[in-house]
Amino acid sequence: MQTTDRIVNADEILKDLPRINGVVPMYVDGNWRLAAEGDRRELDNPANGRVIATVAEGTAADAEAAILAARRAFDEGPWGSMSAADRAALLFKLADAIDAHRDEFMRIETLNNGKPLRETEYDAVDAANCFRYYAGLATKPHGQTFDVPAPSQTFTVREPIGVCGQIIPWNYPLLMATWKLAPALAAGNVCVLKPSELTPLSAIRLATLFEQFEFPPGVVNIVLGAGATVGHAIAASTLVDKVAFTGGTKTGRSIMTDATTNLKKISLELGGKSPNVVFADANFDTAVDYALFGIFANAGQVCSAGSRLIVERSLHDRFLERLVERTKKIRVGNGFDPQTEMGPIISSVHRERVEDYIGTGRAEGAKLLCGGGRLGGALADGNFIAPTIFDDTSPSMRIVQEEIFGPVLVVQTFENEAQAIALANDTIYGLAGAVFTQDIAKAHRVIRKMRAGITWINTYHPTYNEAPWGGYKQSGIGRELGTYGYDAYTEVKQINVNLDVEPSGWFSG
Repeated sequence: MQTTDRIVNADEILKDLPRINGVVPMYVDGNWRLAAEGDRRELDNPANGRVIATVAEGTAADAEAAILAARRAFDEGPWGSMSAADRAALLFKLADAIDAHRDEFMRIETLNNGKPLRETEYDAVDAANCFRYYAGLATKPHGQTFDVPAPSQTFTVREPIGVCGQIIPWNYPLLMATWKLAPALAAGNVCVLKPSELTPLSAIRLATLFEQFEFPPGVVNIVLGAGATVGHAIAASTLVDKVAFTGGTKTGRSIMTDATTNLKKISLELGGKSPNVVFADANFDTAVDYALFGIFANAGQVCSAGSRLIVERSLHDRFLERLVERTKKIRVGNGFDPQTEMGPIISSVHRERVEDYIGTGRAEGAKLLCGGGRLGGALADGNFIAPTIFDDTSPSMRIVQEEIFGPVLVVQTFENEAQAIALANDTIYGLAGAVFTQDIAKAHRVIRKMRAGITWINTYHPTYNEAPWGGYKQSGIGRELGTYGYDAYTEVKQINVNLDVEPSGWFSG
C-alpha cells in the first residue's frame, strides 16, 4: 500500500481558480458570484481529509438566477443567431485550451476527487476530444428529405431544445461536465450545469475558459450546491426545457417527477450492477486482467463497473486463485504518487456506505476472499478501502443485487451458457456487461441476449466519444455521446413547402 504523505500544494494547483473573499464562486450570466444567501462549503482531499478549498454553496435562488440568465441568453441573446461554424470554432478553441492546461486539470481532479494521475490524464485527454468531436459534428448534416405523394418539398431540420439543466456526479467531474456541455452547446442550446457539491473545482476551471473565449453571457452557467436544493430547482423549473442527469437510480426517479412540471425532455444515465461473464475457454490472463480493471478502476466508483463476476464453474477455482493473488498486490494510495494504482473513496460518508455493504455481505453468508475493510497505517486519514472480493454468493443477496459503487466484487458461478445469460440479466439494471470467450459465435450469442446498453467482448470499460452511452431497464433513459448524444439535445421540426400554390378547394363556399 502507498502512503498519503505526499507534498501537494493545493493553493498552487488551484491558483487559476477565481476567488471572492477567499471563496471559489459560481459562474452565472458571465459573472463570478457568491451564493445569494452567503453559504459556503469546505472541500476535503479524499486522500488525507485536509481542506483544499472553500466554495460557494448555492440554493434554489442561485439556480433560479442562472436559469433566468440562460433563458434570456437563448431567447434574446446572440447565441441563437450564431452559425454552427462559429459555435464549432469556439468549441475547437476550448478543446485546444483543455489540452494546453492538461496537467492542471489532471491535478485538480486528483486533488478534488482522489483518483490517480494516470486516470485523470485519460479524463483530461478525453474531455478535450469530446469537445473536439462535437465541434466537428455541429456543422454536419442534421435532417432528412422525403418523397411524399403531394406536390410538396417535405423535410426535417434539427433545432436546439433551449435551456438545458445538467446535473453531474463526483466520480468523473471533468468528463461528465464535458459529456453534457459539448453536445448541448454544439447543437445551439444554453446550459445550467450543477456539478457535484463534492467535486466542483474542475467545472469552475472549465468556466474560466468559457469566460476567456467570450461565450455570450448566460450561455454557460455553473451553479454550485446540493442536489436536494439546486438540483431540484433546476429539474422542476418550468423555464428549463430539458434536464440531463447522471447519478443514482433513486435520484433519477426524483428528477423524473420534478420534470413533470412542464413535461421537459429528460436524459437519465443511472446506476448499474453489471455482469462480467467469463467462460472456461477465455484467454485466461486477459480475462483476469479485465476482471480486475472492470471493478477496481476508479476504486469501483463507476456506474458501468463490472461488479458481478460470473465465471464458469470448471474455471472457478483457478481463476479466483489468480484473481485474489493479483488483487492483493494492487497499490492503493494517494493519487499523486506515481506508483498508486487505486485511490480513495470520495468521502467518509460514502466510505461508510461501502463498509456497510461489506458488513452486509459477511452477514448474508458470502465468503470474503480478500480485502473487507478500511485501510489504516499511513492511509488512516484518507477514505481508503482495500480491494474486496466475495465468493459463494447467491442471487438474492443484497451485495449481488444492489449497486455498492466501491471496490467490491461479487462472484457467481454458472454451468452452461443459458445459466450465464440468466444470471447476467438477473438485475433491475441494464447499463453494461461483458463476455470473455475465444468462441466468437458464443460471444455474440451471449451479448445479443444480455439486456444492457453498453457491452464488450474480451475487454471491459473502453468508452468512445463516437459511440452511444446509456442503459436498459432502471439504468436510465436516452443515450449520451456519439450522434445519439447530439440528437438528444435537439428538437425535430417537420417543414412542408407547397410546390403547387393554388386554393385547396376543400370547401365549396
